[in-house]
Amino acid sequence: MKGTTKELIPKMLNLPQDKIYELKEHKEKRSLDANGYYWSLVTKIADVLRANKEDIHFKMLKQYGQVSSIMMLSSIDIRGFVKYYEVESKRVVNGKEFTVYRVFKGSSEMNTKEMSNLIDGVVYEAKELDIETKTPKEIAELKSLWNKER
Repeated sequence: MKGTTKELIPKMLNLPQDKIYELKEHKEKRSLDANGYYWSLVTKIADVLRANKEDIHFKMLKQYGQVSSIMMLSSIDIRGFVKYYEVESKRVVNGKEFTVYRVFKGSSEMNTKEMSNLIDGVVYEAKELDIETKTPKEIAELKSLWNKER
């Protein structure tokens, strides 16, 4: 069910009371062209550097993506919670060891503005390696498509 609050509230009042519902803000997905372009450049960079494209992707997330810090008990395996992270430090609190992680948002979780920044970064990196990229006009067209989707 999609709609504004004025449209949804009357509909929700008529739903069965014994069930549980999930309500979340509707957000349009990024253009698959944008995601495909990002990964094509990541692959080309990996080929030039003779590196793994997942390693290049992680490097791009670290340089141009969104980052947060979290602290967890060191005995907990963070891989069950996040995919992209690095250890920042270790601390002892009340006799228990904690690890502080830098956690990077994956590209599939990014909104269009965040993905736009990531693509700008990967375009810059590609140009530094003399890899052909789309023209600024073509990139602007991709970004305008995202704005129309939002």
